[in-house]
Amino acid sequence: MNLLRYQLIPADELLTRLQQTQLMGHQHPFIYRNAQLSLHSQVDPNSLTPAQRYVLTENCQIIERLYTIFLDHDLDIFSLEGGLWFWLEGQTSPIPLTPPIIEESTTIEGQTVNLISDGMHRVYTAKQLGKPITILQVKNLPPAYPYYAYPLSRGWEEVTVLSEFPTGFVKKYYRETDYKALFRNYNAIFSGIQKQRT
Repeated sequence: MNLLRYQLIPADELLTRLQQTQLMGHQHPFIYRNAQLSLHSQVDPNSLTPAQRYVLTENCQIIERLYTIFLDHDLDIFSLEGGLWFWLEGQTSPIPLTPPIIEESTTIEGQTVNLISDGMHRVYTAKQLGKPITILQVKNLPPAYPYYAYPLSRGWEEVTVLSEFPTGFVKKYYRETDYKALFRNYNAIFSGIQKQRT
C-alpha cells in the first residue's frame, strides 16, 4: 500500500457535506438536514454501540496499516479534525476517510445509545489499539427514520471477528423487512466511503 498524496477536508466542509445525506428509500429525504451534527474528540470506542455483529480481519488490517502510514505524515487518522481524501498507487480515484458517523439511537429495550452508523472497522481497530477516537456525532434525527438495524443489546460482546462469513451468519438485527429503505446513502457525498474497507 503506497500513499501518493492526501488532501484534508476542513471540519466545516465535512459537516456541511454530511447534512446532504439522503435515505435510499422513503422518497430520499435529507435525513441529517435538521439534525444536530458535531465533531467530538477523545471518545472511548467502548462507549459506542455497534449494530453490526462482525468485523472482518482484512478490513481491520487495512485500517491499522493506514494508521501507520499516516503517522509517518504526522497525521493520526483516529484524531482527525475533519476528514481527508487520499490517493494510493494503482488507483485512479481518491478514497475518503472521515471520523466514524455516530447516531443517537434506541435499543429494542428503549435505551438511548450512540450507535455506529458508519465506520465500524475504524472504531473496532481504535478499540483494539487502545486509542480514543474522534467521531461525527448526529443527534435529533427524525423519529420516523431510525437507523435500519437495532443497536446490539450486549454491545461489543456480540461482535465476532471473521475472516469470512459462515453460512447463515446473522449480520444485523433489522428493524423492518424493507430495511434497505432506511440506508443512509453516504456514498453519494463521499464516493467509496461505504465500501467493505470501512
